[in-house]
Amino acid sequence: MPLRPALLSLALGTAALADPVAPPAPLTDADFPAFPTEEVELGRLLFWDAELSGNRNIACASCHHPRFGTSDGLSLGMGEGGIGLGPDRRANPDNLPEQRIPRNAPALWNVGARGFTVMFADGRIEQDATRPSGFRTPLEDEMVSGFASLLSAQTMFPVLSNDEMAGHYEENEISTLVRQGRITGDHGAWAAIAARISALPAYVDRFRAVYPEIAAGRPIAFTDISNAVAAYMTFDFRSDTAPVDAWMRGEAPLAPDAMAGAELFYGKAGCGTCHSGALFTDMKFHAMGDPQIGPGKAERFESHQHDTGRMRVSNNPDDAYAFRTPSLRNVTLTGPWGHAGAFASLPDYLRQHIAPGSAIAGYTLEAALLPAMKTGKPDLNPADGAGDFAAITAAASRTPAVALSDSELAQILAFLQSLEDPVARAGGRMPIPDSVPSGLPVDR
Repeated sequence: MPLRPALLSLALGTAALADPVAPPAPLTDADFPAFPTEEVELGRLLFWDAELSGNRNIACASCHHPRFGTSDGLSLGMGEGGIGLGPDRRANPDNLPEQRIPRNAPALWNVGARGFTVMFADGRIEQDATRPSGFRTPLEDEMVSGFASLLSAQTMFPVLSNDEMAGHYEENEISTLVRQGRITGDHGAWAAIAARISALPAYVDRFRAVYPEIAAGRPIAFTDISNAVAAYMTFDFRSDTAPVDAWMRGEAPLAPDAMAGAELFYGKAGCGTCHSGALFTDMKFHAMGDPQIGPGKAERFESHQHDTGRMRVSNNPDDAYAFRTPSLRNVTLTGPWGHAGAFASLPDYLRQHIAPGSAIAGYTLEAALLPAMKTGKPDLNPADGAGDFAAITAAASRTPAVALSDSELAQILAFLQSLEDPVARAGGRMPIPDSVPSGLPVDR
C-alpha cells in the first residue's frame, strides 16, 4: 500500500507537513437577494436622508458611514444631540445627548446575505420559521407584517430609538409618539415617518415606479421605506471581492504571512470555530469577556450600568454577557472593536479576545475612543462597576485562552487584512448621493 505524503515524510525521517487549510465555500450571487435598480436607488436616497429622523438631523448613514467601514469610527456613538461626523462627532451644546448609544455601531457588510440570520449583538431579531413573518422580534407578529426581510425589520428599530434617530422625548412628533407607545396604526410613529416621505413629490414618484400597489393608489407605508432601504443595503454593502475571496474561489493564493495567519485562524487559535463560513460568523452567541463601557444596554429606570447581552433576550442565565459573533468582513476598517467598542486598537483587542476576560483587570478608558460628554451616566472602568466586571470575567472563563506569540498575532492580523475588500475601502459599490429629495444636508 503506498504511503500518503505525510506518512512518507515521517518514513524518511523528515518533519511532516501540515495539511493545507481548506478555505470556506465562497459567496456567490445565490447568497444575495436581487432587487430592481430603481428600488436600490430609492433605498440609497432614503438611507442618506435625515428626513427619517425625528429632528431631521440624522440619517442612517450618519452612524453607518462608508468612510468608517459602515460604522461611525467611535467606541460608542452619539446619536440625537450629536453634531459632526465620525471621530469628530461631539455633543451639541444647544441640545445635549441624554446618553451615549449603549453599543458600538455595527458594520453593515453583507447584512443582506441570506446567511445573515441574526441581527443586533443580542439577536433580538432573528429568523424563526415558526413565526408567520418568518422572523422573531420584540414586537407582536402583526406589527411586523409587511417587512419583506429580516434586514428590513431591523431598520424599524433605530428610527424608534430616542437616543439614535427619534429624538429626545416630546421634542418632535416622532419622539412624542414613541414616548406614548404609539408605533403602528394610522396615527403611530411609523405612519408619521411615512407621511413625511409622502409629502415629497420626488419620493412619491419613485415609490410609484418601484411598487405597483402604490402606483395603484395605496399610500406609502413605513414598511415600503424599510424594504427599499434593505434593498439598497443588500446591494451597496455586499462585500466579496477581497483577497480572501480570490483564495476561497481558487483564483489566487493568499500572501505568505496571510496564509500563515489562516493556518492559525483555522487551527491553533481556533478563530474559525465561531468566525466560520464565508461570512466569518456562526450567528451564535459567546461570552468573550469584552470590557463594558458606557451606559450599558439597560432600561432607563434601571440603576445598574452593564450589558448582559443575549440574556436580555433569552432570559437564560447561561447567556449572560454573550454576544453574537460579529462578521469579520472588512474588520480592519470597522474599529473600534467589541460590543461596546472598548478597544480602538485591533491588536489590543485580539490580545484580549484570545484570552477572554484577561484585559478587564487593567482596562482603562484610554483604550477606547469616546468624545467628551456629560450625561450623569459615567463611562465605566472596572473600578466603577467591579461586580459587573467580575461577572463578565466569570462568564468568559468558560472559553479557554489560547497562547499566541507576537509573531503569530501579527500573522493573524495579516489574514484579517486579507478580508479587507478594495471596494469596501473605496466606500462601497455606489457613490454617496449629491443630494436627497428632502433637500436636507447629506453627511459626506
